[in-house]
Amino acid sequence: MSDITKLSLVFIGALLLSFITTFLLEKKFIPALMRIKLGQVILEIGPRWHKSKEGTPTMGGLFFIGGTLASFVVFGIPAVVMGGNTTVLTVYIFMLLNGAIGFIDDFVKFVKKRNKGLTATQKLILQTATAAAFLFTMALNGNINTIVNIPFTDISFDLGIVFWIFALLFILFIVNAVNLTDGLDGLAGSISTCIFILFAVIAFVFHGEFSDINMPKIVMTGALIGGLIGFLCYNLYPAKIFMGDTGSLFLGGGVVAFAFWYGEPLLIVFFGIMFIIEALSVVIQVLSFKLTGKRVFKMAPIHHHFEMCGWHETKVVKVFTAITFIFCILSYFGF
Repeated sequence: MSDITKLSLVFIGALLLSFITTFLLEKKFIPALMRIKLGQVILEIGPRWHKSKEGTPTMGGLFFIGGTLASFVVFGIPAVVMGGNTTVLTVYIFMLLNGAIGFIDDFVKFVKKRNKGLTATQKLILQTATAAAFLFTMALNGNINTIVNIPFTDISFDLGIVFWIFALLFILFIVNAVNLTDGLDGLAGSISTCIFILFAVIAFVFHGEFSDINMPKIVMTGALIGGLIGFLCYNLYPAKIFMGDTGSLFLGGGVVAFAFWYGEPLLIVFFGIMFIIEALSVVIQVLSFKLTGKRVFKMAPIHHHFEMCGWHETKVVKVFTAITFIFCILSYFGF
């Protein structure tokens, strides 16, 4: 049996287990979440037509986290034990810790029955500590250094101590950018699926050997893709459940952690282009209003701007996902 065949079987196994686990968890627990009224509260400042979504169960990220965990236990842990490569543990724990921050945020919202959970300061402190621990552990194990590669070129720079400041701020920006993108049915999940498919392709094409280094990447990409597809079965318009901060922060942690794991963090500027545009639209809107009293967009993040322009949210999701897919193809040539 060839290495590619072995990797393909592991990938398919991890994907299917995660998909089935996520799908079944949703099917069983969505009615329960509705009974206990664990539903989303919609802000008055949001699009008025989103009020119809109020009461839709949230914290659905727990289900695809559960799906990825099932695949990780069955396929990932044996790979770690057999190969001795523990980098995947650092990556997955970082994702789980971000998901835990999101869970606390969602839980506070549920308890207080409002759309605001942790304060911005509380969330920032927790996210900074988590990001710093991730960088420290990755560096300790020799998985990252202070050299930054410029995508699509042979140019690289050794930033020295500046790298750590840049990396910390970069991680915080991307994690929260994914969180901001989670505002329409299926949007964050669809974009993230495209990105993790890219990571899976890279693992197969550039590291297509059955090794302790590549196996964890195959397992995790398969688990994440399967979990997200299972989740989207209930999250696409009209959504029966939202991922909440639990899911969006988990995914944000995954997107940025994988980029560092693969050694090309700056490529997020390409394959994560829609996440970055979403976040920058908020920054631009806030700065413009504070400095000039005028708004650049009809509403931010920018997906709401297009809704206010008359786009149905399904069109926004399709267009944003298509753009991500195209930029993922371009990013392939940057690895």
